[in-house]
Amino acid sequence: MTRYERMKMQRRMQRRIRLVVEERRIALALPPPAADPTLDPETTVEIPRATQP
Repeated sequence: MTRYERMKMQRRMQRRIRLVVEERRIALALPPPAADPTLDPETTVEIPRATQP
């Protein structure tokens, strides 16, 4: 897989994640994240890897 294809795939996944988050926010009638001053949308979140037993 080329670098271009990987980047394209990552962008597609990000778009899908954003859509799901937005759908859930609307379904729960939560205010947009920008309304929460404690939440920084640029913050990087570490996702722990699942360890195989």
